[in-house]
Amino acid sequence: MTAWPTPSPAPAGPCFALPRGVEPGRAVVVGAGPNGLTAAALLAREGWEVDVYERAPVPGGASASAPVLGEGTVVDLGAAGHPFGAASPVFRDLDLAAHGLQWLHPAVPMGHPLPDGPAAILHRDLDATAEGLGPDGRAWRAVHGALVEHIEELVADVLGPLVRPWPHPVAMARFGLRAPWPAAHFGRAVFRTEQARALYTGSAVHAIMPPGRPLTSAFGALFGALGMSSGWPVARGGSGAITDALVSVLRAHGGRLHLDQEVTDLRALPDADAVVLDMTPRQVARLRGTDLPPSYAAALQRWCPGPAVSKVDFLLDGPVPWRDGRLAGAGTVHLGGTAADIQRAEADVAAGRMPARPFVMLCQQQSADPSRAAGPAAGRTVVWSYAHVPHGHPGDVRPLIEAEVERHAPGFRDRILGAVDMRPADLEAWNPNLVGGDIAGGSMAGLRLLLRPTASPRPHRAGRPGLYLASASTPPGAGVHGMAGAWAVRTLLADRARATGR
Repeated sequence: MTAWPTPSPAPAGPCFALPRGVEPGRAVVVGAGPNGLTAAALLAREGWEVDVYERAPVPGGASASAPVLGEGTVVDLGAAGHPFGAASPVFRDLDLAAHGLQWLHPAVPMGHPLPDGPAAILHRDLDATAEGLGPDGRAWRAVHGALVEHIEELVADVLGPLVRPWPHPVAMARFGLRAPWPAAHFGRAVFRTEQARALYTGSAVHAIMPPGRPLTSAFGALFGALGMSSGWPVARGGSGAITDALVSVLRAHGGRLHLDQEVTDLRALPDADAVVLDMTPRQVARLRGTDLPPSYAAALQRWCPGPAVSKVDFLLDGPVPWRDGRLAGAGTVHLGGTAADIQRAEADVAAGRMPARPFVMLCQQQSADPSRAAGPAAGRTVVWSYAHVPHGHPGDVRPLIEAEVERHAPGFRDRILGAVDMRPADLEAWNPNLVGGDIAGGSMAGLRLLLRPTASPRPHRAGRPGLYLASASTPPGAGVHGMAGAWAVRTLLADRARATGR
C-alpha cells in the first residue's frame, strides 16, 4: 500500500443545537447502534438518567470491528468509509475526538477503474479532481464548486428531515438545482468522458437504486462534494472506534449500557419519561406493549425494505495488484465498469434479478490505517467489499466480486489467503436492522426517500407521546453519523418543553 497521510480533523463548523432549559427526566433507549448511542449520549449530557438496552453482546450495530480474518486483523463488520461521520455536526458536538476517535484519510478518497483508459480519481481537492478529468474539468467544477465551498451549510441542511425549513436555504437551493435529476441522465448531459460519468454515477448508487431514477443525482453530487472537502476517511483501529467513543461519552455522563438484553415487550422496561427505539419499522411493529395508534401501526406495516448487499472480506498476502497504481492509495474503489454498465446492473437488482456483473464497492482502509493488519498479520492486506444484490438474495456472490476485482487487478485471486462471506441473511442474523441485507434502513425509491418512515411533519415521533424512533429508517437516513438519534432527541426535548411549560 502507499504511505498514509497524518490524521486530519474535520473542518470546524456549527454544532448541533438542542432545545435548552428542558427539565431532565428518565429515558430508555432500545438499540445500541450509532443512532441509539448518539441519542443516549445527548440525553445523558443533558442530565437525563439513561439506560440503553442492546440484544447483542457488544454495542455498535453496523459500526463494529473484529479480527474475523485472524489474529492481528481488524475487519469492519459493517460500515467502513465515513464521509458523513467526518462531517457529522452531532459527532463534532459530542467531541468524539476527546474520547479517542481519530479520522484517518487515505491518499485519495475514491477511485473508479474503467475497462478502457485510466481510472477516474476523486481527490480530496476540487481542482486536483477536475484537472484529472481533462475536458470535463470545467463541467466538474461547475457541478461541485459551490457545494464544496459551502459544504458545512449543505451538510446542516441535508443531515436532517428534508421537509422542514432549511437553516441555509441558499445552499439548499444550489443543491436543489442538481438533486432532482436521474444521475445517469445528468451525467450524460453534463459530462463528455467516461471517467467523469463513472465517477459521478458510482457515487450516486450509494443510494442503492438505479441511477436512472429521479433524485439519484443528489447522491452523486453530495458524495463527491464530501470527498473533495471533509473526505471519505476511516476510523483509526476500525469502525468500532466510533462506537467506543460514543459509549465513552454516554458513561462519562452517567449513562448505563445493558448488553445481551433483547427487548421484545416495552412493558418489561423500567418506567421512563421517554423511550427511543433504534429499530426499523418492521421491528417496531413486532414489539409488544407499544400501544401504537392503529393508523400509525398500519403505516409501519407499509414500510418496505430495499435492495441488499452481500459482503466479502479478504485477507491477501500483499497489496491489491491494481493495473492503475494510483488505486493503491484509494480508500474506496467503485467497481462496475462504465456508467451505462452500472445502470444495467442496478436496474437488474431493483427488478429482483442478480446481475452478471454487479456493482461492487471495495474499501482499502489499510491504505490510511496500518493497524488493520498488524502483529501476526503484518505484511498482509485486509480488503473489505460488498456487491449490490436483490433483497434477500441467497446466492454466493464471492466469485462475481473476485472476477470484478481481477479485471482491474490481475493476480488478485492468487493473493487471497482467506475470506469471510456475509450474505443478506447472515447480515440480518447479525444485526436485525439489516432486514434482508438492506443497509439503507428501507427502500429509497420514489417518495420513500422523502417520507421516512411515514408521511409526518415530525418523523421521529413514533405514533404516541413519549415514544420516538431513531434509526436509519428515519431522516436523514443511512450512514454512521448519529443524526437520526440527534433529531429524535431534538424532537423529544421540544415535546417535553411544551408538556412542562418550559
